[in-house]
Amino acid sequence: MLKNQLLAALFSLICVISLSSTTFGCACCSERGTYNVWTGKPDAYHLGLIREIKFGKAAELYMTEAAFESIRGLAALQKESDAGTMGDLSLVDMFTNNTWQMTIKTAGGKSGTLTLPVPSKMTIFKADTHEKSEESGEITVYKEFQFKGTVASGSGIFRGGIVRPTTYSLVFQGRGNNCDNAEDFAHWRLDVLGSKASYAFFGKLKS
Repeated sequence: MLKNQLLAALFSLICVISLSSTTFGCACCSERGTYNVWTGKPDAYHLGLIREIKFGKAAELYMTEAAFESIRGLAALQKESDAGTMGDLSLVDMFTNNTWQMTIKTAGGKSGTLTLPVPSKMTIFKADTHEKSEESGEITVYKEFQFKGTVASGSGIFRGGIVRPTTYSLVFQGRGNNCDNAEDFAHWRLDVLGSKASYAFFGKLKS
């Protein structure tokens, strides 16, 4: 009797451990057809992730066929572009006191800094890509961290285009599972819009 009871207890324990392992192992798994949009206040966890996300050293100015005809607030860049001296743009970023400071420099020596405080709310978007990870076989989701706020200031090449209120939209783009890690995000895009500003930059994030 005692032996049977011990065997039954052991079997129950193995089942519980197995179930727990499966449950925790799939806590980050995404389901087919995933489509989630969440908006809320960035908490300590999300702010920690933001601090870990690092920008690459290059930036690109988003341009359509209209070129600078559809861009406002970047007169200095337009002059360098017309003169053929703008070249590739470099980026230096800093995140301190819950604020991004993005400094963009041209090959011709012009530079400017945009100061972007983290807004009171952020949006997280996730959607099934209808693909599976080659390594794990799990469902992969496309994800975005979206921030829409007000530009605190602009210096150098940005100074003339930043008047209150000028807004910004900063998006981190990536792929992964249902859990978020800094390494999931590979690209960024920044849009600036105001009465004297209308332009966008984009680039890669450091993996």
